[in-house]
Amino acid sequence: MANTPQARKRIRRNTRRAEINTNRMSRIRTFLKKVEGAIAGGDKSAATEALKEMQPELARGVARGVVHKNTAARKMSRLSKRVSAL
Repeated sequence: MANTPQARKRIRRNTRRAEINTNRMSRIRTFLKKVEGAIAGGDKSAATEALKEMQPELARGVARGVVHKNTAARKMSRLSKRVSAL
C-alpha cells in the first residue's frame, strides 16, 4: 500500500491513464477489424475506405504512446499490401 502522498497520487493517475489507454487501444482494434472484415469479404472499395479511416487512428495511437511506431508501421504495411492484392 502506498504511504506517501506522491505514491497515492501516482496510483490514482495510473488507474485513470490505464482506462484512457485501454479505450484508445479498443478503438484502434475496432478500426483494424473493419479493415480485416472488408478484406475477408473481398470488397476492395470498402477495404480501401476502411484502411483510410484506420490510418489516422493508428497514427494517433502512436502519437499518444499507446502503440509503438514500428508496430503501427508493420500493421499498416501488411494491411495495405493485403488490400492492394484484392
